[in-house]
Amino acid sequence: MKIKPKVSIALLLVVSLVGFMLAVQYNSLNHQPAERDTRDIWAIRNEIAEQKQAQSELLKEIRDMDHTLYTYERAKSEDPEMALIETVDDLKKRAGFTSLTGPGVEIEIQPSPESIALGLPIETIQADLLTRFINDVNRMSGLIIEIDSKRYTILSAIRDINGVTTVNGLNVKNPPFTIKIVTETFEDSEKVYNYLLASPLHDDFYIDNLIIDIHEPSEQIELNGWTEQVEMMYLQQLPKEDD
Repeated sequence: MKIKPKVSIALLLVVSLVGFMLAVQYNSLNHQPAERDTRDIWAIRNEIAEQKQAQSELLKEIRDMDHTLYTYERAKSEDPEMALIETVDDLKKRAGFTSLTGPGVEIEIQPSPESIALGLPIETIQADLLTRFINDVNRMSGLIIEIDSKRYTILSAIRDINGVTTVNGLNVKNPPFTIKIVTETFEDSEKVYNYLLASPLHDDFYIDNLIIDIHEPSEQIELNGWTEQVEMMYLQQLPKEDD
């Protein structure tokens, strides 16, 4: 029995269509992205907020540098030596080389009461946990921080060295120890205080048998200056010229 031409054509079209659909489906399955962004909208919003905060801090640094240059250019015509001294002192202050006193908040990292009651050993705070705390606090601009009497600046590093957490290469003692934060104004200190009270990091510290004891803002918080020697890798002092 011969198949009619119209039936043959229709059957060929059906087979072709099914084959095409299978090919499209196979192709789509094999071109799925290797990784998908599974974060929720709030995680993405938080990342955007962090990027905006970083941009704001960079712009503030640029404005501060412009102000320093303007002040120096204006003063050097009157007294170049004094203008240079004042500029160096200002840069030292910004870099954290000098001690200072101002409004701020004092935070004490302590062992949790449960760990003390159970007689658990008091161990050093984990470097990644301390880093997360500092990064979380630094979302607010204009803060000056000291960790266990060690000044934390843009040159600082928090590292784990042989199982001991260090700041600037110096050991952070086992809890309790103190973190001090100085702000530009007392109102900023109150904002830091309220922010830390509601921080989700309390749970992370509690998992490590630690608690964050946040003291109320004070008008007088004293910070030590950077005590480590800065290595000049490329700068060299020029020899004095003969008069």
